[in-house]
Amino acid sequence: MASAAEQLVSNMNFGALAKATELKQRIWFTLGALIVFRLGTHIPLPGIDPAVMAEIFKQNAGGLLGMVNMFAGGAMGRMAIFALGIMPYISASIMVQLLTLVSKELESLKKEGEMGRKKLNQYTRWLTVFLAIIQSYGMAIGLEGMAGGAGGMSVVAEPGWFFRISAVITLTGGALFVLWLAEQITARGVGNGSSMIIFSGIVAGLPMAVASTLELGRTGALSTVLIIGIILMVIAIIAFVVFMERAQRRLIVQYPRRQVGMKMMEGSAQHLPLKINSANVIPPVFASSLLLLPSTVLGFLANDTSPQWLQDLAAALNHGQPMFMLVYAALIIFFCFFYTAIVVNPDDTAENLKKFGGIITGIRPGKNTADYIDYVLTRLTVLGALYLTAVCLFPEFLLAQMPGVPFYLGGTSLLIAVSVTIDTIGQIHSHLLAHQYEGLIKKAKLRGTKR
Repeated sequence: MASAAEQLVSNMNFGALAKATELKQRIWFTLGALIVFRLGTHIPLPGIDPAVMAEIFKQNAGGLLGMVNMFAGGAMGRMAIFALGIMPYISASIMVQLLTLVSKELESLKKEGEMGRKKLNQYTRWLTVFLAIIQSYGMAIGLEGMAGGAGGMSVVAEPGWFFRISAVITLTGGALFVLWLAEQITARGVGNGSSMIIFSGIVAGLPMAVASTLELGRTGALSTVLIIGIILMVIAIIAFVVFMERAQRRLIVQYPRRQVGMKMMEGSAQHLPLKINSANVIPPVFASSLLLLPSTVLGFLANDTSPQWLQDLAAALNHGQPMFMLVYAALIIFFCFFYTAIVVNPDDTAENLKKFGGIITGIRPGKNTADYIDYVLTRLTVLGALYLTAVCLFPEFLLAQMPGVPFYLGGTSLLIAVSVTIDTIGQIHSHLLAHQYEGLIKKAKLRGTKR
């Protein structure tokens, strides 16, 4: 039996990659779209002073605004036209999926197939526009009240309704363009567009995060032993994430002998794989999105002149604070169960097994099979939720003790980066297999014509 390393090497068929023209076009399109996104994160919002904004953001980068900046690829710190990033769309997706549980009309649309899915996507886009307008207006109001620098200069050169309207139009348009870009990557590129946008923002900040950590070591703010410990922690988290993302429980399914047409098919035993983390990277992203929506407004509104309760609430939602960790963990656990229920339906799985004559060993077909799959899936989801919560919160405890360490090195960012990389490699491998299969069919047809 080949080892895992040998299997990985055998899967990396570079010769097939060179011949797969469509796959190469998809890869180049994805890279081009991500370059366009990165360029947009460096175009500043009209009417603001980028230097003053950068200085103010540097002083407040330790809270949730820093996570916004990470997901937006640094656009928030520069207050660029893509400052909202893909987060309004993710928030809208969460709301629409939650509404399908309480609205019979939306639930029926979900079951209508392709047409229903298109209508739900349309509702999600309109809700994205609404949320982007609300967030951009809140950011415009907050920017007008910001001042920094040596002379206490204002971030906005000319505050007023003209700036607010132009900021809302620019930031909302930027969010919608990022959404369109993500959809194009999904349709014409490689990987999930939304995940790739977030992934590119995280990866773009990694070199600077590593450089700043080494700079802290050079100046003596962090000891050499501590830096080595951080590097080992990052490697351990990556290895743990890779192991857990590929871990699965395999249920043995027996198929009896059956006759198909004039041919008798022999019985066989196959596996029904159930991943420990069926929700993948969705729960941390959704949890972060829901936390970012109110915290973005609080981060801008909470200043020295605001009420004390508002300042306390904004401070409680900073990284490393008990309230932040508690809410973050609760949201991750909730979305683990919620999204797993959407992705895997035990009733449908049991019905499909019954239709093709598949029987899980020791379990009667039908409702008993559905109950057993639900039982196993619930136990796996508990493990998956604990795994995601541990990976995302363990670095938070360290960041509470070491506030100087950039949280690009935190659990959430590493989890997203590793998971998206695994999914992208899997899709590339699938395209290569499809290309090889098409090549075999063409060769078979050519041989058939020669005869």
